Amino acid sequence: MREIADGLVAWRASGVGYAVATVVRTWRSAPRQPGATMAVSADGEVLGSVSGGCVEGAVYELCRESIETGKTRTETYGVSDDDAVGVGLTCGGTLEVLVQPDVALTEADEVLAAIRQGRPVATASTGDGQLVLWPDRTAGSLGDPGLDRAVAQQAAGMRALGATGLVHLGTHGEQRRDEVAVFVQSYLPPPRMIVFGAIDYAAAVARIGRFLGYHVTVCDARPVFATRKRFPDADEIVVQWPHRYLASTVVDSRTVLCVLTHDPKFDVPLLEVALRTPARYIGAMGSRRTHTDRLRRLREAGVAEAALARLCSPIGLDLGARTPEETAVAIAAEIIARAGDGSGRPLTELDTPIHRH
Repeated sequence: MREIADGLVAWRASGVGYAVATVVRTWRSAPRQPGATMAVSADGEVLGSVSGGCVEGAVYELCRESIETGKTRTETYGVSDDDAVGVGLTCGGTLEVLVQPDVALTEADEVLAAIRQGRPVATASTGDGQLVLWPDRTAGSLGDPGLDRAVAQQAAGMRALGATGLVHLGTHGEQRRDEVAVFVQSYLPPPRMIVFGAIDYAAAVARIGRFLGYHVTVCDARPVFATRKRFPDADEIVVQWPHRYLASTVVDSRTVLCVLTHDPKFDVPLLEVALRTPARYIGAMGSRRTHTDRLRRLREAGVAEAALARLCSPIGLDLGARTPEETAVAIAAEIIARAGDGSGRPLTELDTPIHRH
């Protein structure tokens, strides 16, 4: 939803009706994960995708029908032997799609505003209604007070984790029954990518970080290099000693740290701080000789071996990269592989599932 929020806001401002299709469940090698969203306007315009092209035509028609009727629909798409290109998934997976017309959405303007502003919110949807959950209040209903209370309890935890998925409960919210499947979709602020070192490689990393959905900060102690003109794709530019900035800012388990300074006076004190944080990824640029010297300095500074094992250095996957842009791709590939438990090997060499859950 985050990717299409601006378009939905524009439709609403223009008074254009629409329907939103969301993947709520997948089996086997489905191309998109739960939460993937596609919207169709009453004028026939399309935003987003639910399958990478496999079933978009069929979902488009379902959305148009939902706009006409004002009713929520659920449809399952799987392999179709005779007309797979038309309405089936050629990849061999199965996905379930929930289609909601705009008239069935609860406080849509407020939800879209929260998503765009990075404020936490979650929606819980069934064919009978939608419940919206902010940290301090709820709105809407799923049709039963007991179900609303039970879903609000479970969705609060999911919202805090940024989790999306189905919750199974009884019709009145009974915990050990499963007559009702409620799709909970959580929205958290974008994860942070902090890039240290205002060099040309940093500009490329900032660009690809923003493309991947990160809130990108570039930090360097040298004001002549850390400028908006040199880093137009960064959300934030900080002129400060890197280790001091990192010690003073918020770093959580979704944060990515890219240390591109490859200068001991900057990166050793910075990595001392970085390796004490819960950051999901910590990568440092430099040659193998630089890496060996860096490890020696960090050990002398008292950094434990368990902490050093978290460091990805030299940074990035072996793609044969040379240019800043190619290097940024190699770094992004390593970040994705670490987050998704990927091997980084060519898929042609593997027989494991392509899409991991």
